[in-house]
Amino acid sequence: MSLRSELKDLEELTSNVKQVQDDLLEEILQINANTEYLCQFLHGSSSKELFKKNVPVVSYDDVRPYIERVGNGEPSNIFTGKTITNFFLSSGTSGGKQKIFPVNNKYFEHMTFIYALCSSIISKYIDGVGEGKVMAFLNTRPFITTPSGLPIAPLSTSFNMSDYFKNRPSKCYISPDEVILCVDNKQNMYCHLLCGLAQREEVVSIATAIASSLVEAIRFLETHWKELCNNIRSGYISEW
Repeated sequence: MSLRSELKDLEELTSNVKQVQDDLLEEILQINANTEYLCQFLHGSSSKELFKKNVPVVSYDDVRPYIERVGNGEPSNIFTGKTITNFFLSSGTSGGKQKIFPVNNKYFEHMTFIYALCSSIISKYIDGVGEGKVMAFLNTRPFITTPSGLPIAPLSTSFNMSDYFKNRPSKCYISPDEVILCVDNKQNMYCHLLCGLAQREEVVSIATAIASSLVEAIRFLETHWKELCNNIRSGYISEW
């Protein structure tokens, strides 16, 4: 997708927000109207007015039994019209307890689009950023599975492990996927820095999911810079 077409998409999405949101709600209702959860309120209808009138605002605890039933092996259609493929694990910062949220591959499609859109906007306003590589401190956490075998992992881990990430058209990161997919946090950080230092002439930007990751990387570099330099000089990585 070209820069011009991506920015045109952004313009269209933001120029008529109400219509876009109405269309999205209509699509969601059509897909999910016959689920066990919505049937108790809508009785199979996909009417937006009926939705606003009958479907209550709920908390996580209200829908958790449905999520757990799917995780235990019941069909996805008790809760959603599309097959659930993953569960995202929240950070737990909002209520002091981690929660799991069901998603399907459509979510990864949207993430791919958003990342492409962000890159386009950055490329438009920062000269040269698209002419080199990104030193991105991306990491993957160990994941668990539900009794039915569906993976439970943080959003970033789920996306990194998906085919949407592995088969992305742009290989802009300085680190290979093996580093990004490494679940050992120390080895992951070390290899990101090693790749970045060894290929420093190609690095044009640095990226992290959250600001604290950059602070962590700088502290790690302060501790391990001598070992990293020795690895680069010798052409061999440390045995650990």
